[in-house]
Amino acid sequence: MLEDTNLNESNDELEENGSKAKRVPYHFGEKLRKVRERKGYTLKIVATRAGVSESLVSQIERNRVSPAIDTLLALADVLDINLEYLFEEYRRERPVQVIRAGERRTIAEDDVNYEELAKPAESDGQNAVESYVITIPAGSHTHRGSYGHLGRELGVIVQGKAQLHYENLVFDLNKGDSISFSASSPHTLINTGDEPLKAFWVVTPPQRFVQ
Repeated sequence: MLEDTNLNESNDELEENGSKAKRVPYHFGEKLRKVRERKGYTLKIVATRAGVSESLVSQIERNRVSPAIDTLLALADVLDINLEYLFEEYRRERPVQVIRAGERRTIAEDDVNYEELAKPAESDGQNAVESYVITIPAGSHTHRGSYGHLGRELGVIVQGKAQLHYENLVFDLNKGDSISFSASSPHTLINTGDEPLKAFWVVTPPQRFVQ
């Protein structure tokens, strides 16, 4: 069994003395209590099997303290709870990702620049996407896609003129045009204009900005 930490015991004492509770960012308590009651376990049974105090289990169930990760894992093990179930609420409450203009990651491949707009989310699994702005100098072109890869791509020309070479096909693209395709075949985006080409691009699964 996992031993509870002194910090948790201190939280017990703070609560019992009526002091200010530690801020609890994620509410696991209701789920833990419902599963415990459904299984017919008392607080004492759960606390004993998890190796923590009965008082601490009670505080956690009431969302009065945030459990240490060891404690949470021990309780989940005793109650046979899937961790995905415990963290469902956390994922639902944070569906929005913001990347500030000055905080975007960039990758350069020769003279082509990629500026990240959305970070791939590992939790999205096969639905993960990445998006970025591609900047290609006049007369240059992308490189990696010329070999092809798994997934799909979608692009929108934001500035300049371009050609997309896809297998033995050629597509002329102007500002505002969009294009989508299976990325499994060789493909190259070429700047055919006299100014830098800028294009908004979406790729799934992620290829460049993978953690």
